[in-house]
Order: sequence, then C-alpha cells, then structure tokens
Amino acid sequence: MNVSNSKHVLLITGLSGAGKTTALKTLEDIGWETVDNFPIRLVEGLLNTPPSSSRGDGDPPLALGFDSRTRGFEPDKLINRIKKLQANKNYHISTLYLDCGGGELERRYGETRRRHPLALDRPAKDGIALERSQFEPFRRWADHVIDTSSLSASDLQGQIREEFSLQDTDITTVTITSFGFSRGLPNNIDLLFDVRFLSNPFWDANLKLLTGLDEPVAEYISKDPAYAEALQKFDDMISFLLPKYIKAGKAYVNIGIGCTGGRHRSVHVAEVLSKSLHDQGFSPTVLHRNLASRPMEALETMQDLNGNKGI
Repeated sequence: MNVSNSKHVLLITGLSGAGKTTALKTLEDIGWETVDNFPIRLVEGLLNTPPSSSRGDGDPPLALGFDSRTRGFEPDKLINRIKKLQANKNYHISTLYLDCGGGELERRYGETRRRHPLALDRPAKDGIALERSQFEPFRRWADHVIDTSSLSASDLQGQIREEFSLQDTDITTVTITSFGFSRGLPNNIDLLFDVRFLSNPFWDANLKLLTGLDEPVAEYISKDPAYAEALQKFDDMISFLLPKYIKAGKAYVNIGIGCTGGRHRSVHVAEVLSKSLHDQGFSPTVLHRNLASRPMEALETMQDLNGNKGI
C-alpha cells in the first residue's frame, strides 16, 4: 500500500460478526494505530492529536472501526461527515466494508452463543437483516469491500496484510538462535536444526577456544563432507516455509540451530543461514545464546552424536 504525505485514515465498518475485530487486530500487528467504536463526530479531534511519544514509528496511519453500536450511528449523517473529512487535503481517508452472507453470520452467532446487537430479544437473522439494510449505503460507497462468507480468520488476516501492509518487505520477525543442546533447548522455537553431525572443532586443540565467528573454525566445519548439502537443504526449507508463515500472518518465526556446546558449529551455521536470508530480502536477528559459555569437555563428550570425539 502506498501511503502519501497526508495522514492516512482507514474507516472500517460492516455487518456485526463479519470480521471487524480481526481486521483491526491485523492492522495493529502490521503497524497501524487502531481504535474501535470511536464516535465519528470526534474524529477530527483525534486526527489533530499528536502521536504518543512512546511510539517509535512516528505518526502511523490510523484505522477506525465503527458499527451499529457506535454512539451517534446514523448512516446518512456519517457518510456526509466522512465526505467533509475527505475534502481536507491533510487527510487521505478511505473506507473498508466487511460483508458476509446471512446464513454464515447466523452460524457464527450460533457457535459463539452471542446475541446480535440489533436483535437482543429476537432471532439473529432479524438483526442481520435490519443491520444489512442500515449499512447498504456504506457498502455501495466503500472504497474496499471484503466478503468474509467463505474466509477463515487466517484468510481474512492474509487479505488485510496483503492490501494494507505499510512496507514492501517481510512483516514477520525472524530470529535465528544458536545454542548448545548440553545447556538446554531455547523456548518458543518453531524450526529446529541439529548440526551435531558436523565435524566438531572443539576436539582440535588449535580451535577449541575459538568460536564459530572465527574463520579457522568456519573453514574446519565447511570441510565436512555433509556440510554443503546439509546447509543447502536447511536453506531450501527455511526459504520455502517463511513465505507460508508470512501469508498465514505469523508475526514471529524463531529458528533454532543447535550443536553440543553452542559455541562452534551452531554459531557458524546460524551466521551462514542469516546471510542467505538477508540476500533473499529478509532481515533476521541472530542470537548466539551460548557463545560466551565456558568450553566443557565433559559436556562435549556426553552430548555429541554417537558419543564420538571425532565429530
């Protein structure tokens, strides 16, 4: 989405149960400031309020959600007020309408056991019909219309991210953590790669006190016969999965690279994979959890694959 120098404001409305809450939460995840059920008559005051100094992203675009429960809800008056706001060149105001079939909305209300806001003492279908008639002017007038009848929450998140993303690069935070199995697994790992099958520099007296950041260690590891093929397969898998995670709306992807002590092989492999992802346009963060840990021969002997000091 191309945001001009004007303050970008997206007004989100639609039928109750069609996905407004999901849309607002998704926009917040990708950098928008969001407010739900804010009285439209107060929007100008909100737009003139400086952004919070605690935000590090300057003045983000604003998404406002409103529906039949919003104070002062009168469709014709709301449209006229929005048109006046659109005449102000300091703002770029667009509208998103979320629609959904009546049968699907009835099913959703049946599953959640919530009452429709316009049918507190009547069947949900009566409230849906009334609300649809009230919102018809908005649907005809909206800049964007998304019908969520056949969409899951994940599908809707994907459409919102695709249409309203503020950046051209990935919106998923990727972290690569090197670690030593002998010192325990990191928390919240999504993809785990065990590199203990590679030749272990720990058993070379000249390399033992070095780390995977040092060139002699990198050269030693890369000479393992399985190294090149293994790294290519790791890279292929990560490159295949990351776009899938992004499309599914996964905000964080944590990749773990483990060796025995977390100082040599895992560190080197994490750096190599990080560079590859950078070359593909991602911006991974690399953490070396055990890089400063003291080398311990007992742990290396016990934890290396097959208990073989030669690896």
